[in-house]
Order: sequence, then C-alpha cells, then structure tokens
Amino acid sequence: MKNTIKNLAIIAFVALVTVSFTTVDKEKKEVKTESSKVVWKGYKVTGSHEGTIAIKSGALVFEEETLKGGEFVIDMTTINSTDLQGEYKGKLDGHLKSDDFFGVEAHPTATLVFKDVQATGKNSYTVTGDLTIKGKTNPVTFSISIYGSKATATLKVDRSKYDVRYGSTSFFDGLKDKAIYDEFDLVADLEF
Repeated sequence: MKNTIKNLAIIAFVALVTVSFTTVDKEKKEVKTESSKVVWKGYKVTGSHEGTIAIKSGALVFEEETLKGGEFVIDMTTINSTDLQGEYKGKLDGHLKSDDFFGVEAHPTATLVFKDVQATGKNSYTVTGDLTIKGKTNPVTFSISIYGSKATATLKVDRSKYDVRYGSTSFFDGLKDKAIYDEFDLVADLEF
C-alpha cells in the first residue's frame, strides 16, 4: 500500500512538473506591409483632412487562434494627404512632416507596442499599448477585429500628448477658426 501511494505521488509530481514547464507556443505573424494600409483623419474647426501613412514593419502574436500581442513601426516620412491635390497637397504634406507637426527628420518612425490584450468577442479585442510619437510614449487603448488573415484596428490619438502643438487650443489661445482639434483618428487595415 505504501509503495502504491508513493508511486502515485511520484506520478502526480512528475505530471505537475511537466505541465508547469510546458509552454504554449506563440506564433508571430508578420504583417504584409505592401498590402496593409493605415488611414489618418484630422479635424479642424472648418473641416478635416485625411491621408495615409505606411507601416514599416509589424507583427501580431497569437496563441493558437487568440491574439496575445503585437508591435508596429510606422514610417512617419510617408505621411501624406489624400483629400488634396497639387500645390495645396504639397503644402499640407510638407507641413505635417515639419517640426510644427511630426518632425519626421528627427523622428522618422513611430511605434506601437501591445501591452495588454483582452478578448471582447469571438474575433474582437480591446488592446492597451504604448504609442511613441516624436520620442514621447503614452498609453493608448483601441479596438481590433481579426478575421482569418486580416485585421482592422481603430484608434483615437491625442496629439497634444506627443508635443504636436500646431493649431492646438491646448497650447494656444485665440485660434478661433484656425484651431485644429487635438484628437485624430487612425484606421488600420492589416494583412498577415
């Protein structure tokens, strides 16, 4: 009887140790940058502007079919407007790249690193991550939906947290109809 109990205890101990040190494999799926797209939209008192920006690199991390993490590098030098043409497009694109806005010469990339991922449905998640723009890092929370090898994420970003001051009523008084709202939207359509 003592040997049976001892054998069962040894088997239970070995099973516990085996399970404790067994890791679930996480799969890192690289984002196809050429077929993925990020659209931005900024708002001002008198209207809005929108455009695109390229993903330099990115990946989503899965455990089986469940999203567990991700990280992205955005090529800030590619920021451009899609709602204007000619001279006005050139002026806006240049201004967005200047130190008034994103200062892309000194800060050519922005990053997003997922810190916490919570499932909110079968294919949807709420993500909290660290967004770095112009060398300043702040937490952001956003939604992402995943269907097969595609994902869509929507973010609202408060530019005042990243020292993007131009036309911001958070920094300047008396702007009236020249004011540009601090929050802008990002919509990412990803393929991996």
